[in-house]
Amino acid sequence: MIAVVIPAHDEADLVGACVSSVQAAGKAPELQGEAVVVVVVTDSCSDGTADIVEALGATAIAVNFRNVGKARAAGAAKALDAGARWLAFTDADTVVAPSWLVAQLRQQADAVCGTVAVEDWHDYGERMRNHYARSYTDRDGHRHIHGANLGVCAEAYLRAGGFQPLQSSEDVALVNALIASGAQVAWSASPRVVTSARRNFRAPDGFGATLLRVDAQATQSGKVAPC
Repeated sequence: MIAVVIPAHDEADLVGACVSSVQAAGKAPELQGEAVVVVVVTDSCSDGTADIVEALGATAIAVNFRNVGKARAAGAAKALDAGARWLAFTDADTVVAPSWLVAQLRQQADAVCGTVAVEDWHDYGERMRNHYARSYTDRDGHRHIHGANLGVCAEAYLRAGGFQPLQSSEDVALVNALIASGAQVAWSASPRVVTSARRNFRAPDGFGATLLRVDAQATQSGKVAPC
């Protein structure tokens, strides 16, 4: 069984598209009918996130951590208890490609770090769009780590100790622990996802915070630093 874990905090506007895209990826013919379960960890939600998730037939787990590391770990624990052999992770503001899971498994690695694309730059404008296109490494061999595009086999995840209870950079900490444990990590651009560049991001020092910091630096200096 394959499990996809998605942390969510008040994501009623976006979680439906995310879950639907993951469910479509779970129906890829190349998976040969292997079960794919979707676990959405609704962390301190006060909106209709859980209702949307359950209406789509996915599993919603309610927690009150307000901590993405704890939320991902809770979802992973649920999936492992159910017998998942592979854990894939994305974010509620992200849409995955139909080939996403197939592309992860094709790497035949203990873990797969993918890249992220952004299509809607309305919160920033053309300057950031152009800068991202120039500076972001969207090819095999990159060294980006995104919780929105990450996969790991169950054995390697457990050996590395799982996600740490961090409010940000929990994905980086996991990948570093995987490497330290001897896991084979594939840095691939094949698993495709599209994520948001919103300013009302959730993780205090995640992808959205990085974009905001780069934009602020550019406004002050007239130059845009690398993402």
